[in-house]
Amino acid sequence: MKPLAVAFIGIISLAYLLNPTAGLFELIPDNIPLIGNLDEATACALILAALRYFGFDLTGFLRTTLDEEKPPKKDS
Repeated sequence: MKPLAVAFIGIISLAYLLNPTAGLFELIPDNIPLIGNLDEATACALILAALRYFGFDLTGFLRTTLDEEKPPKKDS
């Protein structure tokens, strides 16, 4: 049941972002300063989370490689 719910949330988020009528169902109007685009950002985060749940991790480019390049600490 959980995979079905995750897929449903991902599809609804994708439909919200691909809204061809540009505002038929807008949760937060985009002309409100600073918070107008939070609904789109939330939809993007939900899509990325749903894809990650099914094994498609598209957030890899957000990770830094600094942790991999550091030499291990020696106990003294």
